[in-house]
Amino acid sequence: MENKRISVSKINTKRIIVASFALIICGVFAWYLLSPSFSKVEYNSPAVNGVEQSNVPATNIAPIVTNAVVEIPVTHIKTPEHVKSVYISAWTAGGPKFLSPITKLIDSTELNAVVIDVKDSTGRVSFHSSNAELEKIGSPEKRIPDIKALTTLLHQKNIYIIGRIAVFQDPYLTKVKPEWSITRKSDGKVWKDRKGLSFLDPSKKEVYDYIATVAKEAYSVGFDELNFDYIRYPSDGNIKDINYHLVEGKTKADNIEAFFKYLSADLKKEQNIPISADLFGLTTEATDDMGIGQVWEKALPYFDFLCPMVYPSHYPPGQDGFKNPNLHPYEIINIALTSAIKKTKAMNENISKIRPWLQDFNLGAVYTPEMVSAQMKAVYDNGLNSWMLWDPANKYSSASNGALKLETIQ
Repeated sequence: MENKRISVSKINTKRIIVASFALIICGVFAWYLLSPSFSKVEYNSPAVNGVEQSNVPATNIAPIVTNAVVEIPVTHIKTPEHVKSVYISAWTAGGPKFLSPITKLIDSTELNAVVIDVKDSTGRVSFHSSNAELEKIGSPEKRIPDIKALTTLLHQKNIYIIGRIAVFQDPYLTKVKPEWSITRKSDGKVWKDRKGLSFLDPSKKEVYDYIATVAKEAYSVGFDELNFDYIRYPSDGNIKDINYHLVEGKTKADNIEAFFKYLSADLKKEQNIPISADLFGLTTEATDDMGIGQVWEKALPYFDFLCPMVYPSHYPPGQDGFKNPNLHPYEIINIALTSAIKKTKAMNENISKIRPWLQDFNLGAVYTPEMVSAQMKAVYDNGLNSWMLWDPANKYSSASNGALKLETIQ
């Protein structure tokens, strides 16, 4: 702020007294900020599900003080043995009414984690960053005003933070970089599905680099794990007009696997960032890539966790012999997870890698607490202990009305 010369003769006595008093207050406040008693911030570092927080010393953390601005160092929490989380959109996480109801729900139940959008299916990144490449592309949008303040506060409450990144569906970047897009056979322009949404090309290394940059930026501001969604080719619209840009001898599943391999190597190379992947629920039973490039066995080696979206509402009529799968939450999820476990064991991988998404929203049926609980029971009956709840409205009315246990699992 510029200093301006003010003629004292033009200021009355009352204003001089007010100004003097303000200067005294400012001086006292500056002394307080810079005094030893303010140079440390109190942090509690208890275990999370029996696991100590990583990168958080047992003593107080000394923040960096520059021109009376306190910058708290970014910390991370180790992955809990049992992850119980709910999905939160960036708009909800950045809104003034987010913290109270969500943290209260977590404090009073078995929940210990949240999934927050880092980059959603619009292609926009949820917060502004210090990364010049992202800012140049223009994808960051201030949906979460102060991301470090949010992650710090959640960590103070021992909440594990998972950042969701929608990968190939990206209407924003396909406009900025149409050369990175899936195109139409008919005219070479950007292909769009029936909703007018467009996809990035899963064969482009530039896309791989961009997604890795978003992921590392999210980790640098306090997200503990990165969860990748929309890791597939389009599933609806005029599929016949898609130019998949497949190299001879390569399939869609090969391209998706190449992305998995590249991403895992890049994010594990220096920081060993925990990563997870969202797959269609049917990948647990399918023997092919379902036309979208997703194959359970091709994802399993590259991620710490696979998260099949086994929402009963997303299964077609007649699936597994059920006229309306949505009315059979236990049976649908039990079948899906039994198959997932069989595939996972066949590859000599640990079944603890399986962390399903469960349904807590109304679609085709009103989902009651009993129906949410039935899904959780199917998880436990298969020897698994982790799950994530999805409600696009972030209300979790079913869960808060009785599906969640009223104690924290240790």
